[in-house]
Amino acid sequence: MSAAIQHCVVVVKNPEGLHMRPADKLVRTAASFQCQIELERAGQVADCRSILSLLTLAATQGSELILRAQGPDADQAVQVISHLFESQFDEPSAASS
Repeated sequence: MSAAIQHCVVVVKNPEGLHMRPADKLVRTAASFQCQIELERAGQVADCRSILSLLTLAATQGSELILRAQGPDADQAVQVISHLFESQFDEPSAASS
């Protein structure tokens, strides 16, 4: 049901971590969904619709984050956002590593 919380573990692969550009892309992506989406790192929870909230996670390369979504399109949100992490947010520097 839509009330169920969907979740998965994502890993920050970007050499500079979850910095301004990928955080901005994450916020824009999260805004396209109706569900509530958040990331958790070491007990700290960030709203995926707030760039400042995401940046306070200080997620460096290799950080494991718990991605959670709850709402009508939570399954799709988790799938799309986990793909962003997997693809290193399509950053140009990702290709040179």
